[in-house]
Amino acid sequence: MSTLKLKTNINRLVGNVTIPGDKSISHRSVMFGSIAHGETKVTNFLPGDDCLSTISCFRKLGVTIEESDNELRIIGNGFEGLTEPSELLDVGNSGTTIRLLMGILAGRPFFSSFIGDESIGKRPMTRVTVPLSKMGAKLDGRKNGSYTPIAIRGGNLQPIEYELPVASAQVKSSLILAGLQADGVSTIIEPAETRDHTERMIRQFGGEITKDHHTIRVEGGQKLTGTTIRVPGDISSAAFFLVAGAIIPDSEILLENVGLNPTRTGIIEVMQNMGADLEIVQAEDNGFEPSGNLRIKTSNLKGTVVEGNLIPRLIDEIPIIALLATQAEGTTIIKDAEELKVKETNRIDTVVQELNKLGANIEATHDGMIIHGKSKFNGGEVSSHGDHRIGMMLAIAALLCKDKVELARPEAISVSYPNFFSHLNNLIR
Repeated sequence: MSTLKLKTNINRLVGNVTIPGDKSISHRSVMFGSIAHGETKVTNFLPGDDCLSTISCFRKLGVTIEESDNELRIIGNGFEGLTEPSELLDVGNSGTTIRLLMGILAGRPFFSSFIGDESIGKRPMTRVTVPLSKMGAKLDGRKNGSYTPIAIRGGNLQPIEYELPVASAQVKSSLILAGLQADGVSTIIEPAETRDHTERMIRQFGGEITKDHHTIRVEGGQKLTGTTIRVPGDISSAAFFLVAGAIIPDSEILLENVGLNPTRTGIIEVMQNMGADLEIVQAEDNGFEPSGNLRIKTSNLKGTVVEGNLIPRLIDEIPIIALLATQAEGTTIIKDAEELKVKETNRIDTVVQELNKLGANIEATHDGMIIHGKSKFNGGEVSSHGDHRIGMMLAIAALLCKDKVELARPEAISVSYPNFFSHLNNLIR
């Protein structure tokens, strides 16, 4: 098992970071480019392991995708242009790839099957396989379709009216992609608002989708047309530097080209509620995905409560929010976050375990955690557990440590942020 000695005992962080492309939007740009008619050009694509898994799967489905630096050229021939793969579709570590692609292949009249890494093998798939089966797709897998490997034979989908049991953008998006191929109008009801990149992407490719509060309707049989996509920076990646700038003394960081989609900006609200010296210094809304520059300075922080409808808007940022809370005065409570248990790791238990090794005072609860500040960190041996967000969170935590910190399985970080360490090192003064 590989290990990496992390930078510790840092004096300050100063400089600019151009945030890499948003992972969720990068995935969807490949998917929609592949099911649209004509050429799609994508700029600022994220070449992380997860998004490369999506490209690999669509190439196996017969789609021409050309890569050049962080740009893509995709030649789509519509849903009907996808062909039966002769190989297994390996999604690697990517839950987005497998769940959204199942929605696409649910409407295709051929056989395909999915595999993934050890982490994917533990993640629940019935939340997708059950409603897709109700629409008419034939799916099977380990433990009655609960886990990978999963096989699917699609075609002849009927529309569905379905209330999601969990607030999940992946499940919602899977059903929308299936609904685009169904014979009629599908209705999907969310328990709380989740990231809306799929809905925005449909409109960008010339399609129609309506949303009324938490109810989404999409009509089947639409023809999507290739377009140009400029991917904004990933706010989930920016979050690590936002927290670093807030908790490391005498720091000031400017983060450039950060996606500011309102369904993703929960991290900004939480940090501002905690007293962070954070401001949006430039914002741009081109009608597709809003973006802007963020400035963060060292801050005097206070504890807060993170709960309810805010959780889906920052679910991926909770590990780094937990670290932020260890440096705040008072107690921070995170609740209503059971979904953390079925991410790349059980992120509740993993965050508590790894940060407590360094000197934090955090308790796990059934749906979140209680973080007592303000903690002094010493050092120790920690692990990403193969989870990219845990790995990056621990690298930021190490900056506060007096003694050495060794991170096991650092390679997991390349899933979403291949240049993370070089960007971090450029800020250290």
